[in-house]
Amino acid sequence: MAALDVLAASPGLQGLVVLVVGLAVGSFLNVVTLRLPRMLEAEWAVQCAELRGEAPPERPTFNLLHPPSHCPACGARIRAWDNIPVLGWLLLRGRCRDCGARIGVRYPVVEAATAVFSLITWWQLGWGLTGFAGLLLTWWLIALTVIDLDHFLLPDNLTLPGLWLGLLLSLVPIFATPAEAIIGAAAGYGVLWLVYHGFRVLTGKEGMGYGDFKLLALLGAWLGWQMLPLIIIASSVVGAAVGMAMIAGLGRHRDQPIPFGPYLAGAGWIALLWGDTLVDAYLRFAGIA
Repeated sequence: MAALDVLAASPGLQGLVVLVVGLAVGSFLNVVTLRLPRMLEAEWAVQCAELRGEAPPERPTFNLLHPPSHCPACGARIRAWDNIPVLGWLLLRGRCRDCGARIGVRYPVVEAATAVFSLITWWQLGWGLTGFAGLLLTWWLIALTVIDLDHFLLPDNLTLPGLWLGLLLSLVPIFATPAEAIIGAAAGYGVLWLVYHGFRVLTGKEGMGYGDFKLLALLGAWLGWQMLPLIIIASSVVGAAVGMAMIAGLGRHRDQPIPFGPYLAGAGWIALLWGDTLVDAYLRFAGIA
């Protein structure tokens, strides 16, 4: 209790704790975003074999804990001091200590980004239950963003538990009441479901995946139905702008898919921290409030 009292009275110490925890969580998110898709692929391979009446393929144990962190090039186990977030990568100059193979820059980028977003979340929401819940949602959204960028995939293993957790937190409540959270989850899923099927009927193409529906339902469960218009508009505008810029500047073909999850996640994070301010400003601008 004494340590908590000291933290409560010292914003500087709070920020330091959030920074360190953010770096550590970022390191763990690297593991999640790299291993979870591979774990799902292995699980799907087993299920396909069972459907075909075949013996499941034999695979070594692979999960979030095993095998320990190692160099993908030579297999050497990464030492604890080399695994310090950001600093370990810098001291190694981005190369394996044993074989000299390059270590991707994504590792320190995810760790540093998680720490920065954690600090911003703490600064905006404060130290306490609301701030902790905001950090948890922030970390959840970072994991979903990275996986979707890598694999065009928003795993049910993350979206569905996140949705249920948001509904449970509404019982406190923190960001939304139970009624707002339930309506938000249903409306979040339903709106994108309607857009998906309407687009498919009009064009014969699929404009997004079901994971996007579940991610918006997750955000609706956490933040309430009132934030859905802001999230939908912001993610759509930014997504369209980035897509057009990539077509014009990078020569990307207009039919080449772009993951929508990162835009939903980014808009959801903005709504988490500044949603009320942005909605109030719009209502005043429109002369409604």
